Amino acid sequence: MGNEPGNTGYKIWAVDDVVYGPVELPQLVEWIQDERVLADTWLYRMDSQAWTKAGELDELRGLFSDTTNSSGTSLTPSATEPLIPGVKPGMLRRVKIFAAMTDQQLGRFVQIMEIERVPTFREICRQGGPGDAMYCVLDGEVRARILVAGRETTLATFAAGDVFGEICLFDDGPRSADVLANEDSTLLRIQGERFDRLCREQADLASPFLLALGRTLTARIRNDNKRLGELIALSRSSR
Repeated sequence: MGNEPGNTGYKIWAVDDVVYGPVELPQLVEWIQDERVLADTWLYRMDSQAWTKAGELDELRGLFSDTTNSSGTSLTPSATEPLIPGVKPGMLRRVKIFAAMTDQQLGRFVQIMEIERVPTFREICRQGGPGDAMYCVLDGEVRARILVAGRETTLATFAAGDVFGEICLFDDGPRSADVLANEDSTLLRIQGERFDRLCREQADLASPFLLALGRTLTARIRNDNKRLGELIALSRSSR
């Protein structure tokens, strides 16, 4: 009985270099139907203790029968494609606020994200515009700026691993600055409405993210306070 497919667990080796699981067969079938697990995805059977491609397992082979053409060539995306289309393997782990998440939590969390590629000089957010999403920088670089009397002042620069626009997850206020791409950049967009739903329905997943985000905001506040103190000290010394 212990070796029957319904009684074994599986681990999934995703192309972002993260191993997910163990998961049971019913959950695995759902992921196959959602095309989160493909015929070429590597699975580790807990009972046999061996890695095998999903399409080569007897209990799963039939689920992929509709994804091949008459010559037997797979019509599903290659297993070398990332967990999120457009995201290279391992890029998710660059984002600092994901550090506290387990592999399983990260695998679930990415389902609410959207990939956005931004060319150099493209405007991402406009000051006064609706604050409806936060962003994670996977690669490239962007800057936040304000215009005073037609002159630009750069408030902050964000590189791979940084996040911006996170305040929108807590209120519906307008954007406080413009954000533009300094170079070709790859961003993950987290829409506020989808995150609200996640908090209500999957609190266990939202908690580690919010904790990490709170620490990030705290560090920024400390740095801003320090910078303000230095400016005040400089202003007083010049009188």
